[in-house]
Amino acid sequence: MSASKVAFIGIGRMGWHMAGHLVKAGHLVTVCDAVDGMASKWAAEFGGRAASTAVDAVHGADFVITSLPADRELRAVADEILGHMATGAIWIDHSTTSADVAREIASRVAESGAAFIDAPVSGGVDGAKNGTLTVMAGGDEAAFARSEAVIASYGARVTLMGSSGAGQITKMTNQICVIGLCQALAEGLDFAETAGLDVSKVIHVMLQGSSASWQMANRAERMLAGEYDYGFSNTLMRKDIGLVLEEARNMNIPLPVTAMVGQMLSEVAAMGGANWDWCSLMERQRQRRVS
Repeated sequence: MSASKVAFIGIGRMGWHMAGHLVKAGHLVTVCDAVDGMASKWAAEFGGRAASTAVDAVHGADFVITSLPADRELRAVADEILGHMATGAIWIDHSTTSADVAREIASRVAESGAAFIDAPVSGGVDGAKNGTLTVMAGGDEAAFARSEAVIASYGARVTLMGSSGAGQITKMTNQICVIGLCQALAEGLDFAETAGLDVSKVIHVMLQGSSASWQMANRAERMLAGEYDYGFSNTLMRKDIGLVLEEARNMNIPLPVTAMVGQMLSEVAAMGGANWDWCSLMERQRQRRVS
């Protein structure tokens, strides 16, 4: 694959590693981040270029890649860079946002002579670090075809789900399916622990059976140890759930389990766990038991 000029805006826990994989794949990467000094720190580690502004970063770029917290930040970047992207450039957005804002930005980018792909990811920080993310994309087929090899630098499974917004709707579906699993895992681990079982052995047995899941394989031991200083934060998951519930209201679809676990995560935040990984549902479960 020939080298492309890539601007990467937003190098937080996920973007840091994703941008690093692009450099390792041979691309010419310029990074930019709202946190002072972050871009320079990344460039010192990976050898890419640090830009002080998003406009500087996207100048002449074949691909613009973003990994941002929410709708507001995505709109702010769009306001800043539209009119400065090269004609024919492709903007790949790995943020988790509303489907409406993805469609809105796609329309604005198309009017500027470029293309936009909403491409949220699943796999967490570990997936970003290992280059094994699952990427769910929405947008123009031709633009996706051009982007696929670039995204494959850090994505193990990269799939076009449909037109603009389809990537975000797929990510929402993912969040609906995992949120209840993690609470169930917290309840199960707490149940086994209270019963006096060797819970590590319980996890080993269950991973061979029908209850096995990614959450169990990757989070159960850390939940058991009460380690929550990694991964996808409680705050970000609550933001995602808010997007899901808003979309569900628009569709007139009831999501009682999703809504319930969203409230539980709010309780974790009130316990001081806003920045803990969202598997800290385990901590709420344990404290409930004590009380």
